[in-house]
Amino acid sequence: MELKISRKIEDVLRKDLKLGDKIVILYGARQTGKTTLAKELINDFHGKVLSINCDEIKYHDVLSSRDLQKLTLMLEGNDLVFIDEAQRVPDIGINLKIIHDALPNIRLLVTGSSSFDLAASVREPLTGRTRSHTLYPMALTELSALINPVELKSRLEEFMNYGMYPGVFHFAAAAEKIKLLSELTNAYLYKDVLELSSIRNASRINGLLKALALQIGSEVSLLELGRGLGMSQETVASYIDLLEQSFILFRLSGFSRNLRKEITKRDKIYFWDLGVRNSLLGNHLPISSRSDAGALWENFIIAERKKMLSYTQQQASVYFWRTYTGAELDYIEERNGELYGYEIKLKKCRNAPPKTWTEQYSSNYQCINMEDFRDFVISG
Repeated sequence: MELKISRKIEDVLRKDLKLGDKIVILYGARQTGKTTLAKELINDFHGKVLSINCDEIKYHDVLSSRDLQKLTLMLEGNDLVFIDEAQRVPDIGINLKIIHDALPNIRLLVTGSSSFDLAASVREPLTGRTRSHTLYPMALTELSALINPVELKSRLEEFMNYGMYPGVFHFAAAAEKIKLLSELTNAYLYKDVLELSSIRNASRINGLLKALALQIGSEVSLLELGRGLGMSQETVASYIDLLEQSFILFRLSGFSRNLRKEITKRDKIYFWDLGVRNSLLGNHLPISSRSDAGALWENFIIAERKKMLSYTQQQASVYFWRTYTGAELDYIEERNGELYGYEIKLKKCRNAPPKTWTEQYSSNYQCINMEDFRDFVISG
């Protein structure tokens, strides 16, 4: 089943390109649709466009040269230059600065699938010269424009099982979806982490991801992970950081203003896409028959909420909350100085938040379950 789904961020990117005063950078994992979205923007652009795919090494010499003459010879005469997978090019940041400053009539649209390399390259030389955005796998807030509320609700278990990567929506059969996810996980997932870092052993990354996949919704001990995988705690931490910056994982820290009572030392780690998570474990059984269904729902809803906040450019600090005595809330947001607590359950939640929470912080509380989730992840 192939859907033509407009990406939520498209209008923002189009506006940025029209302004033309900044370099527009689009981050995101491989296969999330960055190139497809960029081509949509290019098709609507009035002017001459040069498209450069940095997977092709022939462009690297000029784009890493720091030589204005070479850069001008390649780029001048174009109104828009699209540079795809820019993290492949050494010293891309300083070269983008040279282009932006010396050739101001050229608009620059740049994509990168690895923020840890590209962002590090561009951060210092391009201070004040960029508008950066992130493209995630498909979001419920995007699908809601095409799928009516009843169908959207009926397909939640499908989304939790096979994930939200655009390619998954091209297929109706479960076997085809599973094959695509297996190829994605094996061929693309580690590519940037391995190529753009000192890591040479994919099996160590794979082992870590499988261990983390089994712990979604739980607090993670880096020390225990390291012991189980034969790695130091520091190595585990560095790998998780790389996986987070490659848009495979994200983490929540514990919220606290009273360190003696509240747990803050361990993070919870989630996957941006549950299809990837389930593929790593080789488990695509129906959600209704799985022991991890509650953890999948928690991961799914928090990821969808974070996508929606990003696309609507809402600022919020996000956490989980738990005390040593066992009181907990799955998800906390701090917005405009206010605290909001959420319990995320498949079916019923408690009627009120833990007493400790209301006494210490806030009465703002909401249950997010499969009957009442739309406003939380679609409209905000």
